[in-house]
Amino acid sequence: MIARVWRGITLAEKADAYIAYLNETGLKDYSKTPGNRGVTVLRRRQGDHSEIVLISLWDSMDAVRAFAGENPERSVYYPEDEDYLLEMEPLVRHYDVVDRLVP
Repeated sequence: MIARVWRGITLAEKADAYIAYLNETGLKDYSKTPGNRGVTVLRRRQGDHSEIVLISLWDSMDAVRAFAGENPERSVYYPEDEDYLLEMEPLVRHYDVVDRLVP
């Protein structure tokens, strides 16, 4: 299994609206992609900013490519992301999931 980790920074007052936007765009596309095993959305407020982290789980890098395209290391952005994000990080990170505790 592969974990894909993406991070974005938005103004704190836009964080709730951005998460709602993510639910209508990227998270919806994750769920429609074969091989996706779900996503965890994290938020951390840091003063006037909020950091949003998405950790999505995938069966394989082929499944990640089905979502992200032929260059899966590149971040996937949607048209209104630039209205929320303070910077557009170009790359994501992928990790092999070597252990997972599920109660």
